[in-house]
Amino acid sequence: MLLAGLTVGCKAQTAPPAAPDPALNRRIEVLVRSQYDVAPDVDVAIGARKSSQFTGYETLPITLSSHGKSTEVDFLISDDDKKLVHLDTLDLTKDPADAIPIAGRPIRGNAQAKVTVVNFDDLECPFCGRMHEELFPLTMAHYKDMVRFVYKDDPLVEMHPWAMHAAVDANCLAAQNGAVYWSYVDYVHGHGEEVSGPDRVLTKSFDALDRIARQEAALNKLNLATLDACIAKQDQTAINDSMKLAASLHVDGTPTLFVNGERVGGGAVPARELWLVIDRALRAAGEAPPPLAPPAPPAPPAQPAPSAAKNATGNPGP
Repeated sequence: MLLAGLTVGCKAQTAPPAAPDPALNRRIEVLVRSQYDVAPDVDVAIGARKSSQFTGYETLPITLSSHGKSTEVDFLISDDDKKLVHLDTLDLTKDPADAIPIAGRPIRGNAQAKVTVVNFDDLECPFCGRMHEELFPLTMAHYKDMVRFVYKDDPLVEMHPWAMHAAVDANCLAAQNGAVYWSYVDYVHGHGEEVSGPDRVLTKSFDALDRIARQEAALNKLNLATLDACIAKQDQTAINDSMKLAASLHVDGTPTLFVNGERVGGGAVPARELWLVIDRALRAAGEAPPPLAPPAPPAPPAQPAPSAAKNATGNPGP
């Protein structure tokens, strides 16, 4: 009995965690919402403090929740409750270019190029179609065999109802021939309105996508039976994996480009802006970027047409 009592009495006493301060938590929430532009429909929950590796600071987890999904972000709060810090830990042992696996994906351009442009693409997205027109042939014509291009699937299924079906059909073609995959992607990106149709009937869009895939396969002498089986199965596994990868990279819209791991804005990036990033990647790889073509000279100002009130000599008429 005495031994048991001594054992209990010798244990280190842990102070109970301090009760949360509602006023402080509200200040933290308002600051986080304002600083990081958190949408109004996102709930912000302040968690319990934990020890950190930084002297004078504790870890403060903050959870952001919306539509059944949540993300926990660790902040640091000073012991005197006067400073809130958000730090990102970056792993320098890994090459950012390796964060996006491209094995098995169709490649456009020189397969041995040192610079890879990866585009997270949605085949129903009009901004993706615009970016596609910028990338091909403008960017390829500028860099020739110095750059290769790879598309990863990220269909925004909530707003683009036939994007997933298009991605599956494209991958069915890619399984047989990478070049035919690109032909299909070229066509769909250039004919989105045709696929949607004037009445926006989804089954008609699916039929159109399947018909386009079969036409491309027939033109390029692919195995039509294999293609039909793949189209009928509509296996979304690979596309779902690609979407999860996009989410892990915080891709929140399409198109989103990465050049050797470096993210390039969001949306339809102007070609010259993309080229700045490609040039930087080429220099890092030990290659000199191609020179930019000089801008076209300005057109001479238009000469005004002779006034109808003047005669053939140029003098005012009677």
